[in-house]
Amino acid sequence: MSLKCLINGLAGILIMAVPSMAQDTIDGFVGRTYNGGSHAMRYRLFIPNEYDPAKKYPLVLWLHGSGSVGNDNRKQISSASTLGTHTWTRPENQAKYPTFVLAPQSSRAWTSPGELQTVIEILEALENEFSIDSQRLYVAGQSLGGYGTWAIIALRPEMFAAAIPLCGGGHVADASRIANVPIWAFHGAADPTVSVWESRKMIEAIKKVGGKPHYTEYPGVRHEVWERTFKEPGLLDWVFAQHL
Repeated sequence: MSLKCLINGLAGILIMAVPSMAQDTIDGFVGRTYNGGSHAMRYRLFIPNEYDPAKKYPLVLWLHGSGSVGNDNRKQISSASTLGTHTWTRPENQAKYPTFVLAPQSSRAWTSPGELQTVIEILEALENEFSIDSQRLYVAGQSLGGYGTWAIIALRPEMFAAAIPLCGGGHVADASRIANVPIWAFHGAADPTVSVWESRKMIEAIKKVGGKPHYTEYPGVRHEVWERTFKEPGLLDWVFAQHL
């Protein structure tokens, strides 16, 4: 065998053994792993197609539900999480609101010790790596991720310009901490998985301390409220109008 053939053969083996960035990109979401701080966490990151480091971009953080728990780095942008991630990345929406979308994957639950702190560390690392507008960080999540959304704004209320918790719940004791965070919560009135009272009590508590949250409750809708939420007229306009 000639030296040239040997080199070409080895090159082919290396290409097969080492996946390219394109092979680990799904619908524009690049697969990454964060290894700093408390513990490792896999995540997907969507970068605007015409990203320009000279400009500042908003970022939407998506917290998945329990069906996406794992470490495959795929489920959090597919199945029940498709609308929560891909709504922001649709070409027509990116044309109007070019934004980063961050979708971390929890191997436990967002309310487990250290999970949300790791998410915050990922956010901070991305702000150092890319030209992200710290005044326009938004968080949305459904079910388990709805609980995570309420929890992360209570953990860092000064960090997020808006929050969209879907069919989740929080602690009413946090109401005064998050009263100034623009919130639009959603829940199905017939939800058999997470009682609608979980959202109702949070909205009521926030209003009692002077907050002005938005709340949409769908009569007759069960747990899959995201099928309605991400078709809600004006949702994206409301989100991207919020600034710290």
